[in-house]
Amino acid sequence: MSKKNNRKKDSKFIRKIKQNMYQWHRIIGIITIIPVIFWTLSGLMHPFMAHFFKPEIARDKLETVTIPQSKLSLSIQEVLEKNNIKQFTNFRIVSFNNTTFYQVKNLIGDLRYFDTANGNELKNGDTIYAEWLSRYFLDDQKSSVKNSEIITEFDNQYKYVNRYLPVYKVTLDRPDTMEVYVETSSGKLATFNPTSRQFFIWFFDVFHNWSFIDAISNNSIRIITMIFLLSIIGLSAISGIVIYGFLWKQFKKSDSLEPKKGIRKYHRQIGIWISLFTLTFAFSGGYHATTKWDPYTLDKMVYEPTFKTSEIQLANNKLNLDWSRFQNASLITFNDNIYYRCELEEKASGKFKKPKSNANSKWNKKDNQKTEVVYINASTNTISPDLDLQYAEFLAYYFTDGAPKAACCEMMNPEIPEESEASLENVKLLESKVITNFESREYGFVNKRLPVVKLAYDTPEKTTYFIETATSRLAAKIKNSDMVEGYSFAILHKYLFMDWAGKNVRDLTMVLAALCILIVSVLGLILFIKK
Repeated sequence: MSKKNNRKKDSKFIRKIKQNMYQWHRIIGIITIIPVIFWTLSGLMHPFMAHFFKPEIARDKLETVTIPQSKLSLSIQEVLEKNNIKQFTNFRIVSFNNTTFYQVKNLIGDLRYFDTANGNELKNGDTIYAEWLSRYFLDDQKSSVKNSEIITEFDNQYKYVNRYLPVYKVTLDRPDTMEVYVETSSGKLATFNPTSRQFFIWFFDVFHNWSFIDAISNNSIRIITMIFLLSIIGLSAISGIVIYGFLWKQFKKSDSLEPKKGIRKYHRQIGIWISLFTLTFAFSGGYHATTKWDPYTLDKMVYEPTFKTSEIQLANNKLNLDWSRFQNASLITFNDNIYYRCELEEKASGKFKKPKSNANSKWNKKDNQKTEVVYINASTNTISPDLDLQYAEFLAYYFTDGAPKAACCEMMNPEIPEESEASLENVKLLESKVITNFESREYGFVNKRLPVVKLAYDTPEKTTYFIETATSRLAAKIKNSDMVEGYSFAILHKYLFMDWAGKNVRDLTMVLAALCILIVSVLGLILFIKK
């Protein structure tokens, strides 16, 4: 008797579900049809553009060359004194247009250029250097410059994923209207966009990131709207799974009385298979959106003390080092001492030296040229060993508000990081190493800056800092929660779990999944209109 009652209860419950489930599924589907079309179409374009309209450039990095001591006829002190510069934030050496210059950053952040041979200033030097870099990367010496401007904030064309700020945006007068973004303070290529890519970035930004909401509201409203709609899309997929999966036997009875043909049949059959992909895209997209609440602040995380010209006793062209390998120099202040941070060409190892040959030879196929970093005390002219790691530790301590902040320094983030209360000074350092390649998911190409020092600390969140000592910048800060979200987005949204099959197969799978979701959604819309 009890079994009979249970069966009656179950049947009543199923009838209730059947009466409402289709209606719920239709309503949810209609609410999200436009967002799904936006997201799937723009998502389809991403791998499509990467394969068929992938822009190419002649060079993606500036070749590092040795600078002979003879090129530095005047020291940085002599040049600064000649130009009556008593204070500055740093300097480095750049070579272009067959001339070697001291690139000096003044107290307001402007870059000035002085000939190392005579100390004369190059007027408009930063603009000239930006245009030279753009031509160098494009290998284009003929096209005229259509426009050149400084970008100090990320916008719809120059997204935060490019990391570098400020940069010059140089547009050359070419059929592809190529726009090149370069950071003159490091001589690095930030990104480059021909016409096709400019349209793609706009399309993806509007229809995938929904930047149009920013234009009429603000970032918080945009994120809330996206998370809300992604949640509804997830519910739509779940309701489809319930109808055609868990309760399939019950619904199959009605199918025998009223067989589902044509569009309805295909919508059901494709939908049940594609629901899992819909859930993974919706969940990882929503999870990723939650990380966008806070504004991007890494471009402000830089340590820039003020140097007085009179305080630097040792001339930079008199340094006690192997000048045959010298590539560049800058200044740091550490433990109340001033040091020259010098970059030297890596020593040749083994029996044979690598031959100096053309750029296309097999010797130049490595991703990044390795350099040796040495620190020389600006008072004693002696090398201080292992200072690169120590300086990186100091910077990590500084960026967690552990060190006193000078008014001149650029780190103006009002939010105090979680570790500031328990300063890194007393926290155990679990790992420290120099990273010269984007070799892992933990510090990938998206972080842009190399080489960096990795510092992993034994904090509750197992926070890892990546410090670019060459510029005294925080390149990345990764916590456990960041890693979880990163893996979620990489695996469930970008399908990196299929890397074993190669990029082409991975992207094809992603395209097919998005295409099927689009087809199911359109079929559902047609069914609703027919009803």
